[in-house]
Amino acid sequence: MKRRYSTQIDIGGVKIGGGAPVVVQSMTNTPPQDVAATVKQIDRLRCAGCELVRLAVPDMKAASAIKEIKSEVSLPIIADIHFDYRLALAAIENGADGLRLNPGNIGGRKKIREIVAAARSQGIPIRIGVNSGSLNRAILKKYGHPTPDAMVESAMNHVRILEDLDFHLIKISLKSSDVLQMISAYRLLSEKVNYPLHLGVTEAGSLVSGTVKNSLGIGLLLSEGIGDTIRVSLTRDPVDEVKVAYEILKALGLRQRGVDIISCPTCGRCQIDLLTLVETIENALDQITTPLKIAIMGCVVNGPGEAKEADIGIAGGQGHGTLFKKGRLIKKVPESDLARILIKEVKQMVNYSECQ
Repeated sequence: MKRRYSTQIDIGGVKIGGGAPVVVQSMTNTPPQDVAATVKQIDRLRCAGCELVRLAVPDMKAASAIKEIKSEVSLPIIADIHFDYRLALAAIENGADGLRLNPGNIGGRKKIREIVAAARSQGIPIRIGVNSGSLNRAILKKYGHPTPDAMVESAMNHVRILEDLDFHLIKISLKSSDVLQMISAYRLLSEKVNYPLHLGVTEAGSLVSGTVKNSLGIGLLLSEGIGDTIRVSLTRDPVDEVKVAYEILKALGLRQRGVDIISCPTCGRCQIDLLTLVETIENALDQITTPLKIAIMGCVVNGPGEAKEADIGIAGGQGHGTLFKKGRLIKKVPESDLARILIKEVKQMVNYSECQ
């Protein structure tokens, strides 16, 4: 698919926009002041494939913690700042690779100029993050309630503040919990600017509802070529956000990472415990980064065909399964050994090693 043109920025060595692959981002939910817990979570995110991580910076203690966190992790750190310009300056001083803030609510022109000067000196991009739930009073009065046009106007007001200071290392997000509103806002904005766009459906909810909303909102825009970074918002462990993000990218053919499991929804013909089998295999292989298609099928109707087309697969039968590899029938395996044998075969195919 043809990607929308956007200028390229660099956040801690990660290229964004300008034809670079869509980047997967998440956000820690540990207090940054708890350095050990935050470092541990960032490392788990890295193993899952996260490429950028955002930290909430509510106070100076959190801003100061960035320095120690940076010394122990390899992922670029984006500091999330609201209202107090001093937190932005402290975050930059302590090594943040990027900022997320809105210039219009960070203070007067002098304070914004200080942030811009510090960011420019370190080559640090700024993400303007507009949220439908926090538009300013003037915008709400003009439009009556949050609308796509209101969100875009808010974003453009913030953009002009930075552009007037000759600062152009900008990324923009327009988040809403309303999927259709979010999609419309990004479509409008993509016609007005060439800056990279960060996609997300905010406050999307739990695993099932959140996955659906994010897949629709982020997926539809990506299918139109809009979007340079994505963050799936879920009321879950942030590692799950990264996993869902890659499933969206894989489904659209934009990124290939890890196993792609093809498994049937089961029906009355299924004669093996497919649910347990799929969950066991998926959990055992979730750290594989090599793209690999695995078919785990529960009956003889579609099973053999799907298994033959996958890199490796199983077609289940009564108390056993038939193992296929690269289209060739390898052997029959008792149901009790299916998970163990398939996991072993996959690990041999990709030189599997635990994420370090």
